[in-house]
Amino acid sequence: MSPLSALLWLIAAGAAFAYWNAARAAAERAIALGRNACEAAGVIWLDQSVHASGWRLRRGEDGWLGFERSFRFEYSHDGIDRHVGRLVLRKGQLVAFVGPVTPSVTSIERH
Repeated sequence: MSPLSALLWLIAAGAAFAYWNAARAAAERAIALGRNACEAAGVIWLDQSVHASGWRLRRGEDGWLGFERSFRFEYSHDGIDRHVGRLVLRKGQLVAFVGPVTPSVTSIERH
C-alpha cells in the first residue's frame, strides 16, 4: 500500500468516525428531549428510545451547511394507545417538535 492510499484510508476512516460520533450525540440529545417532553406532558414514554427517521443537509442560521437529523418516538396517554412524536435537531438544537404537550386549562369567554 502506498503512503498516499494509506493517507486516503485514514482520512476516510476519520470522516466516518466523525459522522458516527455526531450521529450518536444527536441521538442521545433526542432521547433526552423526548423523555423530558413526555415527563412534562405527563404521558408514558414508550420503548425508552428514539429512532432516526432521516437526515438531510441544511444551511444553518450562520450560513454553514450541516446535518439536520429527524427522530421519532412513541408515547401513550394511558398505556394502551400509541402516538408517534417527532423531533428535528440541527447542530444539536431542537428546531421542530411534534408530540405530547403539557396540558393546560384555558377559560372560555362567553359573549
